Amino acid sequence: MKKLGKRYSAILKSYDNKAIYDAIDAIKLVKKNATAKFDESFEIAINLGVDPRKADQMVRGTVSLPHGTGKDVRVLVLTKAPKDQEALDAGADHAGFEDYIEKIKGGWADVDVVVATPDVMGEVGKLGRILGPRGLMPNPKVGTVTFEIAKTVKELKAGKIEYRVDKTGNIHAAIGKCSFTEDKILDNANTFFNSIVKAKPQTSKGKYIKNVVFSSTMSPAVIVRDNSFKAE
Repeated sequence: MKKLGKRYSAILKSYDNKAIYDAIDAIKLVKKNATAKFDESFEIAINLGVDPRKADQMVRGTVSLPHGTGKDVRVLVLTKAPKDQEALDAGADHAGFEDYIEKIKGGWADVDVVVATPDVMGEVGKLGRILGPRGLMPNPKVGTVTFEIAKTVKELKAGKIEYRVDKTGNIHAAIGKCSFTEDKILDNANTFFNSIVKAKPQTSKGKYIKNVVFSSTMSPAVIVRDNSFKAE
């Protein structure tokens, strides 16, 4: 069994970690517990009543958080001229084609999101074994394969994030920083939660939202009452 640190153990003893809190109260508690020496990410995890092994129950999509994530998202756009310049003008950190294809083959992937135009996907698809395991493979279903490069880059830089249910039925995402105000975190949490609700597969039976928790990078989870989120 993993031994808990003194700080983590002290936080666990400071509140009832079995209790269920309204979203705003859970946010206040997580912010209070975020005592690390850096600005911790504010995280949400949702356990869903789906079977991710079935293709028709896969929950995946994107959502634009109204207040961003507080993180500088590093974007690479794989495309040819003149789209590469369009990408750079829109704020992409890297843009190009042949040179970046070779760099990725050599093991480089120092970015958070990879976007590609449809005309180069024949070559980009060959990088699946490298980009796939790192969650960086461009995918038209989440808008990262597109000719609308400027729009996509600006959205990603502004706080558009991708989510995908894992094999245990959980979706996890960082939806801000603990330095954000309570209202901004709540806005982001409501937006993220409602996106997951709208993404419910038609084949999902029974209770869809099974459990919701908030936490920070270095603090334990706080259970959140799912009906305390503002519906859209």
